[in-house]
Amino acid sequence: MGKSEVDAETGQISAEAARVYEAFFVPALFGQFGPWLVEAAGLHGGGRLLDVATGTGVVARAALKRGASVSAVDINEGMLTVAREIEPHIDFQHAAAEALPFADDSFDAVTCQFALMFLQDRVAALREMARVCRPGGRVAVAVFEAWEKSPGYNDLIPLLQEVMGPEAGEALKVPFCLGDETALAALLEQAGLGGAEIIHKTGQVRHTSLETWLDTEIGGWTLADMATPETMRSLEEAAEERLGKYRNSDGTVSFDAPAFFAVARV
Repeated sequence: MGKSEVDAETGQISAEAARVYEAFFVPALFGQFGPWLVEAAGLHGGGRLLDVATGTGVVARAALKRGASVSAVDINEGMLTVAREIEPHIDFQHAAAEALPFADDSFDAVTCQFALMFLQDRVAALREMARVCRPGGRVAVAVFEAWEKSPGYNDLIPLLQEVMGPEAGEALKVPFCLGDETALAALLEQAGLGGAEIIHKTGQVRHTSLETWLDTEIGGWTLADMATPETMRSLEEAAEERLGKYRNSDGTVSFDAPAFFAVARV
């Protein structure tokens, strides 16, 4: 993936890059959390759900399978293109999380899975989620635990810093920047969602090989522009020693993916 496919500054990616995300990141990590977040949001067969920063629609599809009436928004047209291709029965709209195009009290639950850390104004986005959720409904947000407490990444990030430079390491830390339970609760409190229940959830990262893990993490996202063929070779060589402990006997790679669900009553 090159610069034309991934724009790290705006967060925009092409539909082709979104298909890579759906084909590799979703089964490797994100897919398993979708049903869990819908469950945490309190939907048990029916109801109206809004998924914010939906990406390719992982949580939205999980809610649809539970019988919910689902709307979803994202600012990324490439992601939305793929989301609509996969599931045309969901109302996917182009919109920013900070300015949701819905009336007050429109939904029984609002979800946001592993996207809050990337939003320009997190407090404004959370306030918007609360606004469109009916009284008594739930806002459920998922974030990853801090990278230092995340197996796999607590070894991969220092390795990236050594091989590709500090910028690459810092870029991969971003998804983990809200991974402190106290700070997460304080953020929701600031947005008027005080008293949120913080639930610790642990999934599994799964890749078919060590090489696939590196290709997905580096080549499948905004780090692609930083990776030359030479640096990728250096990374793969160093990974044998530094990351080999995550390889199973059959050659696959797996490790825990700890996360927090913050669930607030509106």
